[in-house]
Amino acid sequence: MLVIPAIDIKGGKCVRLRQGRMDDETVFSNDPVTAADRWVEAGARRLHIVDLDGAAAGKPVNAELIRKITEKYPDLPIQVGGGIRDEETIEVYLEAGVSYTILGTKAVNAPHFVSDMCTEFPRHIIVGLDAKDGKVAIDGWSKLSGHDVIDLAQHFENDGVEAIVYTDISRDGMMEGMNVDATVKLAEAVRIPVIASGGITSLDDIRNLCAADEPGIVGAITGRAIYEGTLDFREAQKLADEISPA
Repeated sequence: MLVIPAIDIKGGKCVRLRQGRMDDETVFSNDPVTAADRWVEAGARRLHIVDLDGAAAGKPVNAELIRKITEKYPDLPIQVGGGIRDEETIEVYLEAGVSYTILGTKAVNAPHFVSDMCTEFPRHIIVGLDAKDGKVAIDGWSKLSGHDVIDLAQHFENDGVEAIVYTDISRDGMMEGMNVDATVKLAEAVRIPVIASGGITSLDDIRNLCAADEPGIVGAITGRAIYEGTLDFREAQKLADEISPA
């Protein structure tokens, strides 16, 4: 299982939000490229980058900063989300060296778009499902839809998405531990890979996720914990490798 550092970009800086609230941020680095350097040097095998301004605006805002990271690390798998709402944006990101584009609000509001993009860009489309109490949130987590997370995940699996990034938004950025049970339940319901996100705080969370022994969970995204130091990234990846060897 991969431990995947998160680089959330807002106002050109690397930040973390609490429960997705744009007005509750902590700045961890004034330079997202430097943040990427830190995690690559620590052994990261994939990066998760979110354009938070893009998610709010509905279109890319920090694409140039993301391009700088992909150009510096052309061989590193990088997945990007935030404000990806049309085919042109996906194409621009993939041409810039992004490995996977993550569709969120657009996927929920226009499911046919996911199917079209999976056909156009096979193996490059991930859907991000952000949920609270089993219901999917949209528009930067500001609204709860009536959609059940498992039903949507199965729908997108049939469309051909590469993976699902599952975030329990009640845990994200709160340093309260992750919702292992909900993540495992989702992974058991689909055949495509699931990447866990939201609330990963300590080595215990990595240990618990690996101990669940669900092969469908291929990665765990972590942000605030590795920036604040409650989770040592190197140790986390080492532990994951020991418990869940590839």
